[in-house]
Amino acid sequence: MTMMKAITWLASLTIGVAALSASAFGDTLEGWSTDLNKALEKAKAENKSVLVEFTGSDWCPPCIAMRKNVFSKKEFVTAASKKFILVELDFPKGDKDLKEKNQPLAEQYKIEGFPTVVLLGADGKEFTRFFASQFPKTEDFLKHLNEALEKKTLD
Repeated sequence: MTMMKAITWLASLTIGVAALSASAFGDTLEGWSTDLNKALEKAKAENKSVLVEFTGSDWCPPCIAMRKNVFSKKEFVTAASKKFILVELDFPKGDKDLKEKNQPLAEQYKIEGFPTVVLLGADGKEFTRFFASQFPKTEDFLKHLNEALEKKTLD
């Protein structure tokens, strides 16, 4: 094995182990739901939109980075929760049951990559989608959410 291959292998192993210990074993992010139907009911009751993040928490490097740098941050959850019900739909390799439970939603929303964020109105209708990793900082992500809501209001 060349030195570069060994370093790359070691880095991927380290990231993989860190990711497994960080997420796949059921630690739901604070302020996030894992039940889209309940989130839609709550959104209707509170007149909010729904932010659904489709993630591969234990195998997708951009997903892991977004969780660490944005979605788990108190300032993100506090600000985003004012206008959105937050939902994380996970597709981990380390939890086959959870992956199978969420698979019909990935098919329903035609998810083609991770991490995908789908924004739904209180009526359940999608009004935009994007790859979360386009906005790797909390302030950029929140700015994009506000712009998406403004655009929705204008439509």
